[in-house]
Parts: sequence; structure tokens; C-alpha cells
Amino acid sequence: MTGVTPAVVVEDLHKDYGEFAAVDGLSFTIGHGEVFALLGPNGAGKTTTVEILEGHRRRSSGRVECLGVDPETGGRSFRERVGIVLQDAGFDEDFTVRELVRLYGGMYPRPLGTEEVIAQVGLDDKADARVKTLSGGQRRRLDLALGLVGDPDLIFLDEPTTGFDPAARRQAWGLIEGLRTLGKTVLLTTHYLDEAEHLADRVAVIVRGRLVAIGTPAEIGSLQRDAVVSFRLPGGVDVASLPDLGATPVAEGADWLLSTATPTAVLHALTTWALERGVELPALTVRRPSLEDAYLALIGSTEPEPDLVTSDSAGRVST
Repeated sequence: MTGVTPAVVVEDLHKDYGEFAAVDGLSFTIGHGEVFALLGPNGAGKTTTVEILEGHRRRSSGRVECLGVDPETGGRSFRERVGIVLQDAGFDEDFTVRELVRLYGGMYPRPLGTEEVIAQVGLDDKADARVKTLSGGQRRRLDLALGLVGDPDLIFLDEPTTGFDPAARRQAWGLIEGLRTLGKTVLLTTHYLDEAEHLADRVAVIVRGRLVAIGTPAEIGSLQRDAVVSFRLPGGVDVASLPDLGATPVAEGADWLLSTATPTAVLHALTTWALERGVELPALTVRRPSLEDAYLALIGSTEPEPDLVTSDSAGRVST
């Protein structure tokens, strides 16, 4: 963490709906200037937790502190220091981008410049366009602009790049990285695990309202010890002819994948076998465990969930 005093403190947080525990004893801190990602499957309690931190939902028990105050009682002075980018916000369709950003900025005591914010999110050429003419990705950029115009100290980003094409996502990543350099604290929820891996200083994984892992993306990835060896077989060579690799390779498209805790031994066996037969193994690679590998293991799934999307997906998702 980059600050001595945490920007966000969560201690033994509970939110109950009757006998159902949406949040069940959650504890973590976020440092000033840190980008912190909250990950978990649908129904894990991410949205409930974030809404409590924003001051929009009452907790059942536990301690919560954001920017030194309890968000439940922080009032206007707290909200003036917080920016919120919802997953799906509603706009007045007849406003132009410039008009809407100026309107939202007028609600804060020290807003950023309207033109500055519009440029930051890459909507310069749409500043005079009415909201109803914007594409889905452009609306998400407008969401970001409205969350930033108040120059907040703490920013909540809920699926900030949903609906973006790959180029727009990279631009948004640059914007979020810029917030870190400005000393802003960012709490990010996302289903793009490559996004969390790229942006977050630390990530927390919650399942059924409980914290199951917290650390840097590399630390979380290291929880999954097995590396993945992948290769293709040349034409006319059957997988049954391979040597003993300690486990059976699994087909994935044209490739064969093998999870192993001993990748060096597997590579040695494969390359020795190939050299003895005078054949090549196209696309032979070893991939270290990633955040996605660890995430899927932590949530107890061997297959990606329907809400887990890849880096070039453009579908809208929910938390």
C-alpha cells in the first residue's frame, strides 16, 4: 500500500437478509493511491460490499471507514470526495456530452474542467453529440467522465470497460493508471481478469460473501502451483504414442494441454521423444499460472463461468 493511513478499512463486515448472509465477515484495507480489485463470481457479495462502502446500503454489523469517515453517516462532505462509475447508469438522452459533464461538475465544490475531463476519456469529437446518439462504448466513456469530474479522492469503478472494443479498453486502462499517478484511490470490480492483472496493485477474491484470497496478482497466481505445457502434434502422430508425462494431456482445439508441477521434466520427456523420432512439436510453450488459473481454482470451478469474459469480448455483464 502506498499510504500509511488506509483510505478504506473493512473489519468483520456482515450484511444479512434474513438468514441469508450476502457478506459474511469480510475484512481488508485499501491504501491511499492504491488500485484495488474486488473479484468474485455472480452473487459473491461484491456489489453489496461496494454499495456499503459508497454509503448507499446499511451494513448489519462490522466496521467500515472510507477516507476517515463512516460512509453510512458521512453525508455530503463524504460524497463530495467520492466518484462512482456504475455498471449501467441512466442519462437524459437529450443532453450533449459537454452539457452533462458541466452539469455534474456543478454539483461539486472543486470540479475538474469540463473540456479536460472530456479529453481524458477520449470523447473530444463527441462533446457536442447528444447522449442518444452515442454507442455503448461511448456511453461507458461518459460514465467515466461523470465519475471523474468532481476530482474525487476515492473512485469506485464497477465494470468500467464493459462494452469497450480492445483499443478503447487499452485507452481506459491508461486513464485508470493515470489516476494512480495522481494519488487517487481506486476500487475496481471487473470480470476481465486480464484487466485486474494489468491494473490492480492488489486483488481480493470473495466467494459467498467471504474473503478467500488477497494479495498482488502475482501472489494470487502463485496459489495455483501447476504450470501449463501446451503443444501440437504433427500430422499422423497420435497422442497415444507420447511418452509417460505424469498425466494425460487434454485436447483444446488443435492444441494439447498438460497441467503439471514439474514442467521441466515434462518438457524434457517431450523434446527427447520428438528428437528421437525426428518430429517437431509446433507451438510448444510453458505458461506460468495466471490470476485466471488461480481464480478459477479458488471459486471451485474447472470451467470458466458464464460471466467470466475474455479480453476481446464486448458483451455486457453483471455483478
